[in-house]
Amino acid sequence: MPPRAPLVHIHDHALPDADFSRLWRKVRALGTERLRQTYQTTFWFDLGEPTNVVEQIILELRPRVPLRRGLAGVEWWFSRMRTTDVQVDFHQDRDEKLALRGGPLVHPRFTSLLFMNSVRGGALAVTKALPCEDNPSLAPDTADFDLVAPKPNRFAYFRGDLTHGVLDANNQIPDGKLPGTSRLRVTLVMNWWGQRPTDIPTFNESKVYRSLALPPAGRTR
Repeated sequence: MPPRAPLVHIHDHALPDADFSRLWRKVRALGTERLRQTYQTTFWFDLGEPTNVVEQIILELRPRVPLRRGLAGVEWWFSRMRTTDVQVDFHQDRDEKLALRGGPLVHPRFTSLLFMNSVRGGALAVTKALPCEDNPSLAPDTADFDLVAPKPNRFAYFRGDLTHGVLDANNQIPDGKLPGTSRLRVTLVMNWWGQRPTDIPTFNESKVYRSLALPPAGRTR
């Protein structure tokens, strides 16, 4: 049988070096702000005028994703975790608040990530198989994964209804906290939507991560 088509599409050196370095400096400057709520701190960007450095980067990355029509905008957030203590189970991205209210299951058109740094382990694992509640980290029964290693300025995208998760510091399915510690694995996550997800604020509405905001017009960076 011919090999299956890859589930994940990867672009290395996705941004000009100066733009990536500027973004990485801004992200590091966040320090521990909302670190424990990193997955609950999400923003909506309608692809109009950017209000912060991340939205500038999203506009730069837009040509990398094969969406030309029917795109309402991007939901974005930072994933910040230690690979010795992975904080996310295998899952499919969805309109989370709609689903929790008993609404239909709605997925983004595409999920994408910009990896900010290299760490020990921490590969992204993507599969067509569904999560399984009987397994550690809800991992699917079939471990037929496409794997993407974290690497600075590496951009990856995949279909928005695919199951994905993060492997631990040993690049194994997480099954509890590992001994020792590791540096934070940092990625910018961007979900590309055909419709705005339920109750996701814009950056200006959220009033957090203010150090990412762009200076007023006419001022230098």
